[in-house]
Amino acid sequence: MHCNHPTCAQVCPADAIKQTPDGVVQTSLKPRCVGCGNCVMACPFGVPKYNSGFDQMMKCDMCYDRTSVGKRPMCATVCPSEALYFGSLDEWKSRRRGNPVNEFKFGNQTVQTKVYMVMPEEQQRVDVKISDIKVRPRKETVIG
Repeated sequence: MHCNHPTCAQVCPADAIKQTPDGVVQTSLKPRCVGCGNCVMACPFGVPKYNSGFDQMMKCDMCYDRTSVGKRPMCATVCPSEALYFGSLDEWKSRRRGNPVNEFKFGNQTVQTKVYMVMPEEQQRVDVKISDIKVRPRKETVIG
C-alpha cells in the first residue's frame, strides 16, 4: 500500500525498511533484516510477508526496477480489466468512475497511502472496525 508514514518501518528494530524519495516502501534490506516479524504484525493492511527461505521481510515494491525508469509495474501491464492501474490520477479519472480513496482509518490510526482503492463515489475514507473482522479458526491435524 506504500503508506506515507509506514508503520512497518517505524517498528523495525534494525531500521531495515526504507522508503524511496517518491514514497515507495521497499522490501527490507537483507543485511539489516533480523527476521523478527514486527513489520508483519504492525502493518494494518497485512502486506509484509516473512520469507523464511530468504530470512527476510518481503513486499511489493511496485516493481521499482521498472517504475524508476518510467515503465509500469508488471501487475498493471498484465491486468486485462485495469483493476490494477498505474498512471496519473487525472488520467484514471478520465477513463473510470468511482472515488479513488487513499485514506484508511484503523481504530484511532489514520493511514494515508500512495496507492488508491476505488470506492463508491460518496465514500471518502475506508474505516476498518477491528470488531467487524472475523477470524476463522485454523483446522489442525493431530497426529499421534
